Amino acid sequence: MNDSLLKLVCRLFLNGLHFQYLKWSGNPGRPQAISLEITHRCVAKCIMCNIWKIPAEVQDLSVSEWLRFLSSDVLSDVRELDITGGEPFLRKDLPELFSGICTLKNRNLKALRSIAVTTNGLLTEQVLGSCEKILPMLHREKLGMVVVCAMDAAGPLHDQIRNYKNAWSKLQGTILGLKDLRERYPNLIIGLKTTVLPVNIGELEKIALYADSHGLFTIISPCIITEGRYLNPDRAESLEFSPGDREEMVKFYESDLFPWSCHAEALAHYFKTGAIKKPCSCGFNYFFVRSTGEVFPCPLIDRSVGNMRDHSVNELLFSQKARSFRRNIGDYPECRDCTEPGLERYALPYEGFTYLTMLLKKGRNDFLQLHHHMGLDKY
Repeated sequence: MNDSLLKLVCRLFLNGLHFQYLKWSGNPGRPQAISLEITHRCVAKCIMCNIWKIPAEVQDLSVSEWLRFLSSDVLSDVRELDITGGEPFLRKDLPELFSGICTLKNRNLKALRSIAVTTNGLLTEQVLGSCEKILPMLHREKLGMVVVCAMDAAGPLHDQIRNYKNAWSKLQGTILGLKDLRERYPNLIIGLKTTVLPVNIGELEKIALYADSHGLFTIISPCIITEGRYLNPDRAESLEFSPGDREEMVKFYESDLFPWSCHAEALAHYFKTGAIKKPCSCGFNYFFVRSTGEVFPCPLIDRSVGNMRDHSVNELLFSQKARSFRRNIGDYPECRDCTEPGLERYALPYEGFTYLTMLLKKGRNDFLQLHHHMGLDKY
């Protein structure tokens, strides 16, 4: 075992001990990843999501409010920001937000390594125009930009799922434009996010092959029913998977088409047994902020610990509500059906023991390949 791998093993073991103490005490760790829903507005009306139904008069936080929040000393260990929506590129001041984050990189967000932005890719001009302005800023600060495009089918079915005319052709135009930008800016990483639904299970292999042919990473994960993030319990019946659907998903996740093997293994196990087995560090090193400023330890569980407009980050993380939430993470009903891949990424190195077991099981080469593929070297 070489020195770098030995250091990683020791780090994971110590992380595991530290996490067990935090869970017992209910204390937070230092946040390492945050998801910011910078707008609830969206041009699509997807069949699996109700975020677009939030009334237009509900105001999004301003850029100055977001930057004031991010300037907290408590966030000095944040490695990754996740900018999401709605559709983030609807905000014309998105480059202004990124410029402010770059300024904070030198004062407050010193550990920041990358910023991820999710998009439905329908607003091609806005996406490419904003990225053209943002990428040079991030390059100067040695920050990576990860643009994740939503693709739910490799063809016209995508239009039906997104409820948007010519969604598939517009998405393709955005991806091709981003690939051109990637040639000029090596700090740009492009990926696809697929929400698996009963109607698109037959598209999963096509999506995986499309991603491979264009040099894109994939996040292919089943839809989640929640009163939290997606506001979609009323859609539960129409989005329920049949036994046949589950069998097809097991085949897909056990195939070689999905390289994120730990997530694939967890999902295959879930669809075989009905039980999800994976670590979670929500509320310890990760939290989610709604466009209104409400702070949630977990985006999928509708339990706010307060609003960032009314309380400091420190007050929110150390509140009794947050402490109680952390002690019970893993025991909430929502936890039993959580197939959210991002939460798994943030948890693996932080919880330590599960990831260490994966190293022993997979062996050095396969583990390090997975480690870099998932971008966990930043943790």
